[in-house]
Amino acid sequence: MTKTIQPSQTAAFYGQALLSFGASLTAMGLGVVYLPAPGWIRAFLAIGLLYVVTSTVTLCKVVRDRHELSEVTTRVDQARLDKLLAEHDPFKVEG
Repeated sequence: MTKTIQPSQTAAFYGQALLSFGASLTAMGLGVVYLPAPGWIRAFLAIGLLYVVTSTVTLCKVVRDRHELSEVTTRVDQARLDKLLAEHDPFKVEG
């Protein structure tokens, strides 16, 4: 059976992603707080920002789960094919 190569993420990439997310969320939060608008408009924008963040996290989870499911299906199909090929003898004569 062939061993698949698992891609890995470096600690620097993970840290950069966290830092970028934190910076963007902080910048948007400060922008909403210091916006020269009435309080109800800032509250509406803050709720909208939270909704976008939670929707993004949910979308990332769904995409990851779908990718993992396709990998499991591919592994099962590959294992069945490997078993079939291992049991097949091209020189076997029937009869």
